[in-house]
Amino acid sequence: MILPITLTIAGAAALLNIWLARRVGQMRLTHKVSIGDGGNEALIARMRAQANFIEYTPFVLILIGLIELAEGSQLWLWIVGMAYILVRIAHGFGMDRPRPDPLKLRTIGIIGTALILFGLAIYAIILPYIHREPARVTYAEKSSVSLGAKLS
Repeated sequence: MILPITLTIAGAAALLNIWLARRVGQMRLTHKVSIGDGGNEALIARMRAQANFIEYTPFVLILIGLIELAEGSQLWLWIVGMAYILVRIAHGFGMDRPRPDPLKLRTIGIIGTALILFGLAIYAIILPYIHREPARVTYAEKSSVSLGAKLS
């Protein structure tokens, strides 16, 4: 079974992680810091942006994947996945901004991530109880039932 939403969002997340890592690497080169953060606030901010992305993304991808397995491809799940990628980009740029951030990119990233993760988690918890399908009869069961009816 192919999970197009999960695969697309996972691919986008991998590219986003590469972008965040590249930004950390650029800052390391600029400030000549090989290991650690060297006490540099800009480097710390970029490192935290990437680390924060790494902390949340696995949960979001797992939940999207499991929901997609349970329900199939849904427009709302596409929207949630794309929204997650966009708020994480906003967060990455927001971490570079001086405080206070006039565009509130970091805040958009934080709140957006929290709402998306919370919504997916709650939906995943209630999903098994709101979508009960009738028991399916397999081909083997149909054959034995029809064979039994013919023998009677």
